[in-house]
Amino acid sequence: MLFNSWIFLLGFLPVTLAGFFLLGRRSPFMSAAWLAGASLFFYGWWDLRYVPLLLASICFNYGCSTWLASGPAWRRKAVLTAAVCANLALLGYYKYAGFLVASVAHLLAQPLPVLQVILPVGISFFTFTQIAFLVDTYRGQVRERRFVHYLLFVTYFPHLIAGPVLHHKEMMPQFADRKVFRLSAENMAVGASIFLIGLAKKVLLADNLAPFAGALFNQPGEPSLLIAWSGVLAYAFQLYFDFSGYSDMAIGLSRLFGVKLPLNFDSPYKAANIAQFWRRWHMTLSRFLRDYLYIPLGGNRHGGARRYLNLMITMVLGGLWHGAGWNFLIWGFLHGVFLGIHGAWSSLRLSSQSTAWKIFATALTFVAVCTAWVFFRAPDLASALAILGGLYGGNGLALPDALARHLAPVQPLLVAMNVSFYLGGGAAFIDSWGWIGLAALLAFGCPNTQQIMRLVEPALDAKPASSRMAWRPTRYWAAAMAGLALASMLSLNRPAEFLYFQF
Repeated sequence: MLFNSWIFLLGFLPVTLAGFFLLGRRSPFMSAAWLAGASLFFYGWWDLRYVPLLLASICFNYGCSTWLASGPAWRRKAVLTAAVCANLALLGYYKYAGFLVASVAHLLAQPLPVLQVILPVGISFFTFTQIAFLVDTYRGQVRERRFVHYLLFVTYFPHLIAGPVLHHKEMMPQFADRKVFRLSAENMAVGASIFLIGLAKKVLLADNLAPFAGALFNQPGEPSLLIAWSGVLAYAFQLYFDFSGYSDMAIGLSRLFGVKLPLNFDSPYKAANIAQFWRRWHMTLSRFLRDYLYIPLGGNRHGGARRYLNLMITMVLGGLWHGAGWNFLIWGFLHGVFLGIHGAWSSLRLSSQSTAWKIFATALTFVAVCTAWVFFRAPDLASALAILGGLYGGNGLALPDALARHLAPVQPLLVAMNVSFYLGGGAAFIDSWGWIGLAALLAFGCPNTQQIMRLVEPALDAKPASSRMAWRPTRYWAAAMAGLALASMLSLNRPAEFLYFQF
């Protein structure tokens, strides 16, 4: 069931909201149980066969958490180690077993039985969420005695499929407040606004950019420079608006229930360096990798060389978390290299605070990120290398004939510059760059969702309460949201999955 589908918007969501608030009048426990049950139904809609797997994982980790809450230190540490290993083994089997068998077969040049393992949707997210809970319980930071509340924490449908990766303390304490179980016009207005902005990002921007990205990555051939960049930029902005749209929709949906989720996306393409990019892109995953991998490895506490090694290990494993394949490993490796270069450059203290430098640094960071996206999106290494060849001029510069006719007077000069013409594709070429230009304008030149909502929503503002602007609905705001909703609804004839569902 997709957030951007009619069955969700007109069926599942209103029924779940109605049950939650009606039961909340009588019993917060029953209301929480209803929401947990609805979340399981939401998950089962994808594939009912994997609901027992999800429940088994939840029961196992809940049982382990009760052992971690008390007892001698040696036993608690042993339980934590065994539980984390069990979670990683489950994730490893479903996500990486086929890749490992294929890699071993290729290395040995011997045919091996092919493992046909269907990846359970959301397994990476509910596994990481529970690992974080176990570690936090071991550290004495959280404890959950009520199974229904733990069930709700893991299965909560706004974040179950594609994040954000939550800490228990960020969500469940809110259910101790009875105000959560009371229908609030403010929560409805704020939640619906954030949801509609996210829906528009998905169906009006990301889905319209998808065909231009697919045209390159599905059949790369030997793309020329402009064709390669149009496809790569189309994918970069498709992924940007697809994932930020999902994150907005998850936060907005949760707010309808009176629950505030952490931000997960903060204009990452505006980052002036790669470290800043990772503080803005998939923020909760970056936090997880930092807190539960990079810092336990030693972080930056053991000198520069060890720090760069820890960064590389973290990013390579982060790449593999996204998918089982050499492309994802190379993508993570590249980001490890980028972070290492940034660290070395920062130590020289040569950066400037001038506007020109910030523009250059932002552009350079964006180009580096787009280069790495080639491996993230390409179906195999051969395709990725072919696209990279075109991206940096290896196949020359080609123009569609629609443009070539207008440039006929200067054709000899263009030929001398290795600019070639090809037949057809002029309209698609112009359309692709039109959509890319619009996407770039919105991504680089406009405020993001939380910046927009700070004008109307104190909870998303980091300023002191005295300086916040109180939320006030207006007719203009309502009209803008109605227009956005109408435009989005008219585009729901073919709902497309979110890109991060595959991870």
